[in-house]
Amino acid sequence: MSLAPDSALRAIKLIHTAAWAFFVAAIVSIPLAAWYGRFGLALICGVIVALEVLILAVNGMKCPLTPLAARYTDDRQDNFDIYLPLFIARYNKEIFGTLYVAGMLFALVLRLRS
Repeated sequence: MSLAPDSALRAIKLIHTAAWAFFVAAIVSIPLAAWYGRFGLALICGVIVALEVLILAVNGMKCPLTPLAARYTDDRQDNFDIYLPLFIARYNKEIFGTLYVAGMLFALVLRLRS
């Protein structure tokens, strides 16, 4: 049984949004875990995000779900494949990449001080 194109696109966007939320939670958890002295947890979150960055790098800095979503629509706005506001979808890597690096540096500084 195959899904109608609009249903398939909605399913992909939902999965993509859930994955995005998972990685954002990991990014936000890095400095929070470090603040509370949970450096092992901060490291685990950092490694999880680093693996996602590796997956993006292997895929030309695009989520592997993007080409799947592209099969079901001609729309190519920055948020055609995810349920995010256009601005966040457009600057996602810049926003969360900066937060990731800053969080990792913050965790490193706290770890070196402890």
